[in-house]
Parts: sequence; C-alpha cells; structure tokens
Amino acid sequence: MANYSAIRYNFALPQASTSSGTGNALELIKSITCGGESTISFVHGSSDVVFDSTYRTYHFKFINIHPANNTTTFRVNFRDGGSAYDATKTTTFGAASHTEGGSESGPSHSSGASQGQATGVQSMATSIGNDNDESFCGEMWVFNPSNTTYVTHFFSICQNSNHSDTSALEMMGGYCNVTAAIDAVQFSVSGGNFASGTINLYGIR
Repeated sequence: MANYSAIRYNFALPQASTSSGTGNALELIKSITCGGESTISFVHGSSDVVFDSTYRTYHFKFINIHPANNTTTFRVNFRDGGSAYDATKTTTFGAASHTEGGSESGPSHSSGASQGQATGVQSMATSIGNDNDESFCGEMWVFNPSNTTYVTHFFSICQNSNHSDTSALEMMGGYCNVTAAIDAVQFSVSGGNFASGTINLYGIR
C-alpha cells in the first residue's frame, strides 16, 4: 500500500488550455491586449468568445492594466440580451490601503462605489495612477450567467498602485438582478483610454 511519503508529490495541478472540452479546470477562452480602447467587451458568439452554459463559472484576469489618464477608475457593466450594457445590479464595494509613507486606512465600505438596483457602470479599481510604473492587477468571477432562474452573481478583487503612491486592495461583489441570461461583459475606464495591459477570460467547468 502506498504511503504519504510515496504519493505526496504525485499529482498534477489543473492547467489552462486554449481549447474547450478537455476537462481541465481552467480553460482560456479569449485574451485581449489593451492599447488605445475606451471600452473592451467580451460578447458571447463574437470574436471566439464563449459566455453561455458551456461553463458554470467565468473568470477574468486583469494583468498590469495601465490607463492613459491619471486618477482613473476601472469599471464593469453587463448586457442581458439587448444591445446596451445596462443590466440592473445591486453591489457592495470595500477597500483597504497603505501608503508608501506608512499611513493606512480601512478596511471600509464605500457607499459611493456601491449600487442598489442601478444600471450604471460598477467601479472595480479606483484612483489608478498613470505613472510609467503604475498599474493594477486583479480578477473577477461571474457565476452561471446563462441561467434564467436565478440572478447572476459576480465578485472581484483588485490590487492597485494608485496615483498617491498607495497600495490599495479593493473588493467588489454583487448580482445582476435579472433572470435573463447575461451574454456580454464590458470593461471601461472613467476617463481617457486603456494604454496597455491584458485581460484574459477563462471558463471553469
């Protein structure tokens, strides 16, 4: 009989894949490199994007998103079958921060960045700096977006080097309070364009 010493390293971590149907836990669907856009959209059935019942969970990764403008907010909105990104949402937003000089704040809830039954864009990372070495990284999960029985839940966590030389950890969560399928997700910045960075979309079975 095998013992712990013999089997403790005998496993393989799930790997990302560029193809669906492989049974892997995390499968790459689409990667978009930012460069001059004001909005970046992931639309089911367009440009090889899958965002339906193929996967139960969808996972976005934001890698070194660098805005053209200083003190910019990174935002998200959802489409529920129409042409506009205006799905009704209820959300909550909180953050904790620590400056390079040693000052700290939070964790605290932000009522200004939270929404109650609203259709506007939702903040994810705020006050992003645009110095050459400043950016933010993060992740967002969307659960079972094509389900028409329950609301669609989502949450994000972002790590931001903001305009005031501060490390800010910002968390957002909520749900689209519609029972129509969510078929597209759009990211935007509050001013200017995306200068650089990468947004990846993965599916999780």
